[in-house]
Amino acid sequence: MNIETRKLTLEDYNDLKESMEQAYDTLGGQIWSKQTIAKLLKLFPEGQLCIAVDNKVVACSLSIIVDYDEYGDKHTYQMITGRYTFSTHDPNGDTLYGIEIFVSPEYRGLRLGRRLYEARKELCESLNLKSIIAGGRIPGYHEHAETLSPRQYIDKVKAKELYDPTLTFQLSNDFHVRKVLKNYLPGDHESKEFATLIEWNNIYYQGVDASARSAKTIRIGLVQWQMRLFPTMESFYEQVEFFVDAVSGYKSDFIMFPEFFNTPLLQPYNDLPEMEAMRKLAELTEEIVVKIQEYAVSYNVNIISGSMPILEDNKLYNATYLCHRNGKTEEYRKIHITPNEQKYYGMVGGDKIQVFDTDCGKVGILICYDVEFPELSRIYADQGMQILFVPFLTDTQNGYTRVRRCAQARAIENECYVAIAGCVGNLPKVNNMDIQFAQSAVFTPSDFAFPTNAVKAEATPNTEMMLVVDVDLHLLDEIHHFGTVRILKDRRNDLYEVKLLK
Repeated sequence: MNIETRKLTLEDYNDLKESMEQAYDTLGGQIWSKQTIAKLLKLFPEGQLCIAVDNKVVACSLSIIVDYDEYGDKHTYQMITGRYTFSTHDPNGDTLYGIEIFVSPEYRGLRLGRRLYEARKELCESLNLKSIIAGGRIPGYHEHAETLSPRQYIDKVKAKELYDPTLTFQLSNDFHVRKVLKNYLPGDHESKEFATLIEWNNIYYQGVDASARSAKTIRIGLVQWQMRLFPTMESFYEQVEFFVDAVSGYKSDFIMFPEFFNTPLLQPYNDLPEMEAMRKLAELTEEIVVKIQEYAVSYNVNIISGSMPILEDNKLYNATYLCHRNGKTEEYRKIHITPNEQKYYGMVGGDKIQVFDTDCGKVGILICYDVEFPELSRIYADQGMQILFVPFLTDTQNGYTRVRRCAQARAIENECYVAIAGCVGNLPKVNNMDIQFAQSAVFTPSDFAFPTNAVKAEATPNTEMMLVVDVDLHLLDEIHHFGTVRILKDRRNDLYEVKLLK
């Protein structure tokens, strides 16, 4: 599955028509004509957004810009759209007005509506508009119309005493109800022709002469995972989904699990030699990765899946997976295998080094011991890496110190952010996994724009928790060009170089 949020084009119309007919079956299958979509695309192409799944458009949002004071809070849908001519669109207006949003019923379990709302918010910020306003249906109201007024119904939905498929979703996406509209959309019998006037305020709005927020802020969620035994695979997945759900609730762009976080699942094989047990665990990896990729899509967050053993051509590797929120999955195999991994599990190292392109910039991944070899991250830096993710597993404090100090060095010497996440606690019924020590953290370069100790944030040692951290990618550009020292620029390439041999 490949999921892409992008601008709508006229070539998408056949898919758009099919999806809209399915979405609005209860409204008599009313759909926008091809001529109307063409007009919108000509007037305001940036405001017409869609989501394509495997190149088929299955969700869409349409918008115009209006000078809201000309219409006020008592407008109707016909009025705000100029009787569907969109003559009301004003490029110099102050409000992004949502005139359509829908998701095909077949794809509603993927939370695609949230992606459309987030894309609209980003558009509102980038255009420096004051707010997003729309008239929202309340399709559940007809079931309560005899006993509740629209205002009473809305209040109960706000209090979560009732569920409305549209209003509940809008409230969960930071919109608030500004007013109840009467006779807003003729023919909407489910809503009894009432609608909510909903609004989302752009907190970065600076007035007509100012630009919107300039910083590119990326939010990272790290899971400091407690080692515990799981009676079933389902209970393991429940714990994974709990953290994904929690971190995505803070609108994180990334979430990272630690190295070998799934080794509690070794417990049923504790009677086997460590090497055989780890190969048994490797049989579960494909299933686990598929499940985590589903979470990445469903919760709209890029997931670094910790690391897990994989068996290929009778060789055992330590691999992690970057599960993109658009449905794509990429793999990284640990390059440097520790003596214990070789001794107890017979693991071998991977041989592919590359950065990964994401919707939040270029990132690199190294697994634990890899971060102690500066050549790898330097190669990543030369390929444009901005954030380095390091899932790790260390049993003793001195092992953790090696990982931490090296990760901090990598942040400074490569002018990037480095995020590390590890496991904590004890696992007494799994051989060679008895104790764990960790303190997850995000490290920064060391200059005036960053914390004086070059630590953006860190977790409580040896405590299960999640860490949510914002990092500003524009600061990396500033330090690269104007820093007190400019490590990447000042290298003596006339004397030495670090390069890939294969």
